[in-house]
Amino acid sequence: MKKSLLISSIAIVAIIAGISSTVLVQSNSSNTDEMSISDVGNSVTDSEKIMITTTTNVITVLVEKIGGDHVSVTGLMGPGVDPHLYRPSASDVKKLQNADIVFYNGLDLEGKMGDVFVKIGREGTAVWAVSENIPHESLLNLETSANFDPHIWWDAELWMEAAKVVEMGLSEYDPKNSKTYEANLEEYMTRLADLNTYSLEKMKSIPDEQRVLVTAHDAFQYFGNAYGLEEMAIQGWSTDSEAGIREIQNLSDEIAERKIKAVFVETSISPATIDALKAAVQDKGHDVVIGGELFSDAIGEKGTSEGTYIGAFTHNVDTIARALK
Repeated sequence: MKKSLLISSIAIVAIIAGISSTVLVQSNSSNTDEMSISDVGNSVTDSEKIMITTTTNVITVLVEKIGGDHVSVTGLMGPGVDPHLYRPSASDVKKLQNADIVFYNGLDLEGKMGDVFVKIGREGTAVWAVSENIPHESLLNLETSANFDPHIWWDAELWMEAAKVVEMGLSEYDPKNSKTYEANLEEYMTRLADLNTYSLEKMKSIPDEQRVLVTAHDAFQYFGNAYGLEEMAIQGWSTDSEAGIREIQNLSDEIAERKIKAVFVETSISPATIDALKAAVQDKGHDVVIGGELFSDAIGEKGTSEGTYIGAFTHNVDTIARALK
């Protein structure tokens, strides 16, 4: 990789210093809005519902799909929230303690909350990591540690395994409605399979030399592995560290040399590091563009297409394909 850098380090520092903290599948088989998934059981009153607390909003949506009318779900993290940096408040801990069931991602995604999960589990609350049944051979290792990459939801097939864990947890807690949870799971699995097929076909439409996904942090390793893209990022898998000038310099060299068309910002991370990367690449004479905004550690606003898992996933697929073709 070239080591020369035409943009001054001072300019990059100035850009980085600005950081202070922060659809649907178009195939015919998937035109139905994800939010319309039905609950085949009888309607229940609020007092009869299972009280569930989740961490990220992608898990919140998953539990709502499988649980249907039988669950009342409280999510701790909404759109744009970075789970790597999230610290639970006293009210969050109370929501976890008052839940009948807690679902979280695991694989150290909610690193600041690990002790809380252990504590409430010992107190008798049912606590499930949706990643717990994924075989280790299907998980991707992190380059900088012996841990596994936690961003499993960007592989639709792995998210099917997470859906099975949710059904298992609900059926174990509420066996009388297990047939409902099984039916909801079966319906949702069909939609996830359609999403997986659509994503594979869409990524194949990108020229081989342009199948490179450049983002702020390393959240798309599973996506790249599943759908045939090389994945590069300024930061590692966690945002619990600052991006450095060296990382931007090295990555800008490679982008300019390989004439990569676009880089992407993320909804849960400040765009400042990507802006700095773009400036560094352009200073080398290559006109890279920002290809759009991707959902990474959180999906969109509830009530929108991107506020569903399938909608957010499809948004990412379409945004990447449009920018790199």
